[in-house]
Amino acid sequence: MSAATGTLFITGTDTGVGKTRIACGVLDNFRARGWRAAGFKPVAAGAVATSAGLRNDDALALLAASTPGLSYDAVNPYCFAAPIAPHLAARAAGQRIELAQLDAAYKHLSERHDRVVIEGAGGWLVPLDAESSFADWVAAHRWPVLLVVGIRLGCINHALLSAEAIRSRTLLHGWVANLLPPVVDATDQIVESLRTRLPAPLLGTVTADADAARTAAQLAAVDTI
Repeated sequence: MSAATGTLFITGTDTGVGKTRIACGVLDNFRARGWRAAGFKPVAAGAVATSAGLRNDDALALLAASTPGLSYDAVNPYCFAAPIAPHLAARAAGQRIELAQLDAAYKHLSERHDRVVIEGAGGWLVPLDAESSFADWVAAHRWPVLLVVGIRLGCINHALLSAEAIRSRTLLHGWVANLLPPVVDATDQIVESLRTRLPAPLLGTVTADADAARTAAQLAAVDTI
């Protein structure tokens, strides 16, 4: 990650590949190094109603992993109840995701922290509205991207397609192999196949049984480029 920007965008090869787990591990590492670090979930779809408003589990995990002092709304400015694609969840709620509001929320965090770890929703090209996607927003800022590859059947094709799309728009900082349960046959061969084909370094292999501390340790190389 470029020290000049202090920002890393985390995307995945699909939904449910462990982006939040990886983002929290990266935040844990950054804070252990003495940096003020903030997690940022610009748009969360799939939330429960609480006395304080809608709350999303991924955003709450990022908040807990961030340097203390942040509000929920600072970490997650758009939160929708329906667990569907962000642009559809926004439409169901009668709202529109405004890129200017995402920019303002990011600016608030970046001015107060050394590192900002942004977690997308689903994969790289997930839409935000009728015209724009996460890819458009990230590319406009030229943020480096960390690709989380959930190691399961079909992941080689998904990873290579995602990497190609990311590199056409911005910097692919590296990738992480997240060994999802149940661990598939030939896991080592799959990871090695990806390591030799993906045009960015493997920055961590996270095992399925790793707790928060071990996950952070397995991601120690994320900020070394």
